[in-house]
Amino acid sequence: MTLPLFPLLLCILLSSSSSNLYTDPEQESCSVPSPGDSGTAETSGDSAGDCGCGSLKRDTSQTSSIPGENTKLLVEDTESQSSTDNMVLIPGGVFKMGTDSPILYMDAESPARNVNLPDYYIDQHEVTNFQFSEFIKQTNHVTDAQRFGDSFVLEGLLSAEEDAKVQNVVQAAPWWLPVRGASWDHPEGIDTDITDRMHHPVVHVSWNDAKAYCSWAGKRLPTEAEFEKACQGGKDDSLYPWGDDETVGEAHQANIWQGKFPKENTLEDGYKTTAPVGSYPGNNYKVHDMIGNVWEWVEDWWTTHHSPDGAPPPTGQEKVKKGGSFMCTKQYCYRYRCPARTKTSADTTGLNVGFRCVKSV
Repeated sequence: MTLPLFPLLLCILLSSSSSNLYTDPEQESCSVPSPGDSGTAETSGDSAGDCGCGSLKRDTSQTSSIPGENTKLLVEDTESQSSTDNMVLIPGGVFKMGTDSPILYMDAESPARNVNLPDYYIDQHEVTNFQFSEFIKQTNHVTDAQRFGDSFVLEGLLSAEEDAKVQNVVQAAPWWLPVRGASWDHPEGIDTDITDRMHHPVVHVSWNDAKAYCSWAGKRLPTEAEFEKACQGGKDDSLYPWGDDETVGEAHQANIWQGKFPKENTLEDGYKTTAPVGSYPGNNYKVHDMIGNVWEWVEDWWTTHHSPDGAPPPTGQEKVKKGGSFMCTKQYCYRYRCPARTKTSADTTGLNVGFRCVKSV
């Protein structure tokens, strides 16, 4: 059955008959719209080309399991955290944001536009479990996943005991399991921990949690433009931070899915879920993991009507995520590209979502 009462809801893939997207129960894969289909791509629904990963949302009408404020920032602690250690200076100037050769039209990857940014610093890698644990110790922050009491985990990663407790199925994306007790420090359910993953990116964090951490650290979330410029590494029009080929020789350059999603993961890149930060080469800016590993929250509200100068919209309903994750393939969620983007609500959490911070010069 579906999840009408569960605090986490998945947007239903629209059933309108568009040739741009299909879900095949046998092959469990979905097609990517071709350039010739651009005129009708949006009619297939917001989830087109996403197959669930970018469509997880909380039902905000549900009450949280832990009442009260979800964070109490300790202002006196921010001074020691606000240095630019482990950050990279991104040179300002004009760069090309977006693309005139979009792959997922419904995501408004186009048009390309010239955006001028000042210098800024960006974290060299995603925020780690170790870093986030220090934030928790000093602020007593309660994450949205902890407040709501649940988060989404990919099927096949739960223990037999925890798997038996999952009574509901998300019809539109049955590989996402709603797991009670899953949170940043219990990533695959209450009987797991992060003892051996302290240098992996923190996950099960919402936009709200990411915003609170960056504020505590004397930093802020990157804008979508800042993320995309850092991702490119000075290479306008490249698909990936290192160029247009998915591998360099036979070497994988990012943590993505190999095999037939979601049932077969051949682990060619060595990782079943997240990888330790910095496991892959940095780009020309020496920034690591800008695609793959985990989706990353950015500051911007979602829009499909871009400002010519790259200015983010002042308001919106959902927040932008960038970079793709370890669950992405070309068959499912081909969004591990610099211009790619997706959206979800600010309190949504899952096993493949993290963040990094930036700091103005």
